[in-house]
Amino acid sequence: MAIDAGGPGRDGIPAGSDVGARSGPVRDAEVAAWATRRPLLPELALVGATIAFGSTFKIVQDALDDLTPVGFILLRFGVGTVVLLPIALRFGWRRRDVDVPGETARSFAVAGLLLGAVAFGGYWLQNLGLQRTTTSSSAFITGLFVVFTPIVETVAGRNAPTRSVLAAVATAAVGLFLLTGARFSLGPGELYTLGCAACFGAWIYLGGIYVNRFDAVALTTVQMGAIFVFAVPAVLAGGIGRIDGQALFAVLFTGVVCSGVAFTLQLWGQRRIEPTRAAVILLFEPVVAGFVGFAIGERLGVKGYLGASVILASILVAESRSWGEWGSPGGS
Repeated sequence: MAIDAGGPGRDGIPAGSDVGARSGPVRDAEVAAWATRRPLLPELALVGATIAFGSTFKIVQDALDDLTPVGFILLRFGVGTVVLLPIALRFGWRRRDVDVPGETARSFAVAGLLLGAVAFGGYWLQNLGLQRTTTSSSAFITGLFVVFTPIVETVAGRNAPTRSVLAAVATAAVGLFLLTGARFSLGPGELYTLGCAACFGAWIYLGGIYVNRFDAVALTTVQMGAIFVFAVPAVLAGGIGRIDGQALFAVLFTGVVCSGVAFTLQLWGQRRIEPTRAAVILLFEPVVAGFVGFAIGERLGVKGYLGASVILASILVAESRSWGEWGSPGGS
């Protein structure tokens, strides 16, 4: 399918849109999906995922008192895989709503393994960081994926994000700086978490590409299974830790709610939202974590709460164009 950026508009793409002019490894199918006008359900799906992710930072941090970082990953994603596997087997890996030519079971497996490898690296680094820094700091530095995602999208996809999205990214980066106390010093925990943010930036980009080619539930299942498999050698080498009631609750809750449900919501939402915009919306996660930190006694100070407000403003900047299209006579 060819997309004519200068014509009257096809597949819901506005005439003159710069999206259609993009080239490179991003296929026309992804470009068309990201440019299609739609209600706000994809955005709400991403917000729902961020609430699940952000509300569990403290739960995971407490579980890491008993479990090793990679042991927690093994158990969490093992639970998530078991939860989604029957659904994935029932519906298969192909998209049921649209025909995507050229994809095979092998390409689907490669996509899931690649997503799983990048996600495994991100979660391992995040858990290592959580053992060495506070809940709020971990959440807010993880949110720097909003900076890494457009870098990955530009380099790997050869697609420069729109100016409004870049403005949102810059605004979000300022918000994160304020949230972390307006300081540049980074300890070991912060450095591990920064590496996590880089992995998550690549993960968000790849998710936006692959979810337009394959079924979201099946893709989530395979990537979680891959994370589980990648964790096995590290667990054999370093152990799994001690499983008590607190750790078991964290594993079951994050395995079902965060891995099974929120992962699927995120991928489904990314089917209609380009990676960099999705990253800005997902930045609501550290804001949620900040509120959780407040509830358990952590205080951000004036700069921190100002930063949270700036991040929310960046989400509004990123989403302003899509809201305008949704409310227009041609919106759906």
